[in-house]
Amino acid sequence: MIDHIHGTKVFHFPADGYSIDSERAATDVIGEVWLDWPDIAVIPVERFSDDFFMLDTRVAGDITQKFVTYGLRVALVGDISEHLERSSALTSYVRESNQGKHVWFVRDRDELTERLRTAR
Repeated sequence: MIDHIHGTKVFHFPADGYSIDSERAATDVIGEVWLDWPDIAVIPVERFSDDFFMLDTRVAGDITQKFVTYGLRVALVGDISEHLERSSALTSYVRESNQGKHVWFVRDRDELTERLRTAR
């Protein structure tokens, strides 16, 4: 679904669907938005495999790098507190990502809306 938030074209992926667990799956996501090419793709965290949240697997880096390479900003929306409690490395990764412009981790739509408002 396409939406506009504070002048930003947003593509919202549904929570159900294939797991985004590899570079190939990230390429599939990019293919899904290709014609509409939003400013940012919003993907529920439920779509990501547990391996994504274990940084030693390199899945998170490979997937997010694919989005950056194609110039598609992405926001992962949902509660990842359980993953963060288990990994200080993931906590650092999320903090660093959220300081940038390409990959964000947000709790909910309200936080996303605020980020988009202040990112202008």
